[in-house]
Amino acid sequence: MSERTEEIPVTFSSFAISLAQSALAQMGETPAGAPAVEQNLGLARHAIDILGMLESKTQGNLDEEEQKLLVSLLDELRMKFVTAAKAARG
Repeated sequence: MSERTEEIPVTFSSFAISLAQSALAQMGETPAGAPAVEQNLGLARHAIDILGMLESKTQGNLDEEEQKLLVSLLDELRMKFVTAAKAARG
């Protein structure tokens, strides 16, 4: 078993970023050096929808930084999803 050299604290922001990274990977966008993931727009849409549900369910309960992060992630992901879906249709 390997030791983890860096622990990422579990916060709302780290959870939202994790979901956003998953959505990006499912759209075929992975960081340089990371293994490629086969595009799956259904799973990308699901991750985006989860973030949208979190935005709705947490309204008024997030601090300003968390709210800005969530809105920003959703805006970026939705634009990228539209572009990826158009490209997939040819």
